[in-house]
Amino acid sequence: MRLQLCTWQEVESYLQRSTGIIIPIGSTEQHGPNGLIGTDAICPETVAFGVGERIGAMVAPTLSIGMAQHHMAFPGTITFRPTTLIAVVTDVVNALARHGFDSFYFLNGHGGNIATISAAFSEIYAQSSLGTAPEDRRPVRCRLANWFMGAKVKALSKELFGDSEGRHATPSEVSLSYYAYPDAVKQAQMTPKIAPVGEIRDAADYRRQFPDGRIGSDPSLASVEAGERLYRASMEDVEADYLAFTQKGA
Repeated sequence: MRLQLCTWQEVESYLQRSTGIIIPIGSTEQHGPNGLIGTDAICPETVAFGVGERIGAMVAPTLSIGMAQHHMAFPGTITFRPTTLIAVVTDVVNALARHGFDSFYFLNGHGGNIATISAAFSEIYAQSSLGTAPEDRRPVRCRLANWFMGAKVKALSKELFGDSEGRHATPSEVSLSYYAYPDAVKQAQMTPKIAPVGEIRDAADYRRQFPDGRIGSDPSLASVEAGERLYRASMEDVEADYLAFTQKGA
């Protein structure tokens, strides 16, 4: 079930049987020579929609802008400051909690979001601990899951791409985005074949070290077919984790 395609009465009815919701969250940033700028939002959104349809879980609108300041030297990237993203996540949870949701499953597609989302969860829990949460907010639980870190996805990525997977603009994430949007598949030469690796700091440092945007990866290996396999693997990972979170209080 997609929240934006429901009426308010349908949401009210859903809350009679479940108070859990999946919130896809990603980023709008460069993904190398052949990767879509929306990759990090497209991937978790695609998986979340699939899981939501299969098990009848509510899926919120995708939070498609994340913490991507280190990509800002590449045209098309949009970033929130960490403090802005913390405020966005907190406001989304508080708004949905006002209606009766209490189990918030953030399905993430961008590694650069992890620290900030975790900090947002700490802010949300601190509001409860310090008595500053909205008066009508029930106790809430938040979980962060990264679609690319699921056991089945990691095993399949290793099988498909081995050492060419890398850290950014990976063939796995590019493949999944291609599966979601097969008409948007891009072709580009990779030089060198596998990109170098290293630590990154600000945007200028990133562009200087990794001029085509990749880190340790060869996304020329990406394909729609691989994306479909990764989609099905990720759905299995996420479905099991979401059900454990909502049914057992994990």
